[in-house]
Amino acid sequence: MKKSITLFTAILSIFFLLIGCSAKGDEKASATKTEKGKEKIEITDLSGRKVTFDKVPESFATLSIGDMDIIHALGGKIVGRPDTKLTLPDELKKAQVIGNAHQPNFEQIASLKPDVLVANNGFQKNVPTVEGQGTQVIISSANSVQNIQKNIELYGTVMKKEDKAKEINQKMNDQMKKYEKKSDVKALLVYGAPGTYLAALPTSLSGDILEKTGGKNIASDFPETKEYPQYAQLSVERIIEANPDVIYLITHGDPKSVKKAFEGEMMKNEAWKNLEAVKQNRVVILPPDLFGSNPGTKVTEAMDFMYKSIQDVRK
Repeated sequence: MKKSITLFTAILSIFFLLIGCSAKGDEKASATKTEKGKEKIEITDLSGRKVTFDKVPESFATLSIGDMDIIHALGGKIVGRPDTKLTLPDELKKAQVIGNAHQPNFEQIASLKPDVLVANNGFQKNVPTVEGQGTQVIISSANSVQNIQKNIELYGTVMKKEDKAKEINQKMNDQMKKYEKKSDVKALLVYGAPGTYLAALPTSLSGDILEKTGGKNIASDFPETKEYPQYAQLSVERIIEANPDVIYLITHGDPKSVKKAFEGEMMKNEAWKNLEAVKQNRVVILPPDLFGSNPGTKVTEAMDFMYKSIQDVRK
């Protein structure tokens, strides 16, 4: 009888042990499944940094008008925006000003605690500071239309708005197909403020737009500057030799003042008056909201403006 009880007890112990092991195994499987259920979002931003998000970000701050425009177009919540004189939609005016790309206000950024801050390449040295405050950083770039489309794609991935991002990019692609690819209109793109003028190269956004809409950049072989590699120092002699059909002025400041100052500077050289662009009164001020900085989704408007201007020169 004692042997039977002992055997029964042993069997019962093994039974409960097996149940316990099975329960632990179920718990482990459940935990693994839960861990897998948290779908992480991984991107590589335009500086080559890999950024991982544990969830879809709910709030954004940006130091660029263009990036703000893209995120807004994708339905994102903007809590921090750059300081600007441009006219903004009412819902974006309400966002807190956090400085600009050259002078970010770190205190404001920290107080807002956005999930994500979008900034350009020059901001990279500040990434550890901002991420140390609990805000992840995406570095953007806007030196070409392709860059802007890549930004749209990235933000679409981060926000789980891939279909909307594809829709915006497809509209851009469809628009670019309509442009004639002739390059017979010689153009000079001048970026500056009174006293400082640079020629925009094909590697700049305005240079890329010019080429995509049928213009020929006479500064394409000018040597780039060290500080701003998408731009070159103006060479009056080389400009006179190339004899552009049109000169475009890009500025952040008051366009009319910049044009007056630029023409005054160039007129110091008598040969300047003989340029085709000057004789035909083709010194064109480009809209600051479309060319002064990254225009975001409004790059389509920038391309349209440039294309129509080039067509006018051809007439």
